[in-house]
Amino acid sequence: MRSKRYSENTISTYCDALKSFLVFYNTKRIAELTNEDIIVYNNQYILKNRLSASYQNQIVNAIKLFFSIIRNTKIDVDIIHRPKRAKVLPNVLSKEEVKAILEAHSNVKHKMMLSMIYSCGLRCGELLALKPLHIDSKRNIVLLQNSKGKKDRIAPLSPKILEMLREYYKLYKPTTYLFEGQTAGNPYDSRSLQMVLKQALQKARITKPVTLHWLRHSYATHLLESGTDLRYIQELLGHNSSKTTEIYTHVSTKSIQQIKSPFDDL
Repeated sequence: MRSKRYSENTISTYCDALKSFLVFYNTKRIAELTNEDIIVYNNQYILKNRLSASYQNQIVNAIKLFFSIIRNTKIDVDIIHRPKRAKVLPNVLSKEEVKAILEAHSNVKHKMMLSMIYSCGLRCGELLALKPLHIDSKRNIVLLQNSKGKKDRIAPLSPKILEMLREYYKLYKPTTYLFEGQTAGNPYDSRSLQMVLKQALQKARITKPVTLHWLRHSYATHLLESGTDLRYIQELLGHNSSKTTEIYTHVSTKSIQQIKSPFDDL
């Protein structure tokens, strides 16, 4: 059986987490620590300081790894429980809010970048990695190479977006990347793109803490509400598991809005 390999970052993270646990019990010998001590540490340190579920998982992983190779121990690693991750629903904007954001900028490049993210369901990094050769105007698709998980995928280009791209290309004439910064040949800076969104929100008078990823979530939810099959949405977003895509069924309001409240019959 192969031993599991850990990256340097993972090992460093585990060491820090384990150190926190051992410092908490600095007056107690390691051989005397028990599973009850882990529960006390969780209640008096982790929960008291409102540390995240992911950090709790790091603690559990570090303790399990450490005490699985320590012979003289009273800790049974097999009965150490992991905290359940909180199920956080994706943030979604209405079509009216998306329209207001996309129309807020008069700058063609700024409008184009935000429109591409929403219209193709792109991640920020995927947008900034695009090159002119990735746009296939004959087939109305955009090729996304080495996206998350090192996978290639394609996304459809709407005729409206294609016309906007042609106007943009005539004005800016990008050389290497589709969206370049002040220096030709270099990709647009992600922090600058976030500022573009922030300015759009101010102009549209939207006070929600919108991020670029909200546009991707909104794209997926709006597709679902228009009747697109979840399997196609999974492919368009590049999700490995259908379970990741299914979360959008919990934020889609189309079916919920059709439910009649019994209050109306009173």
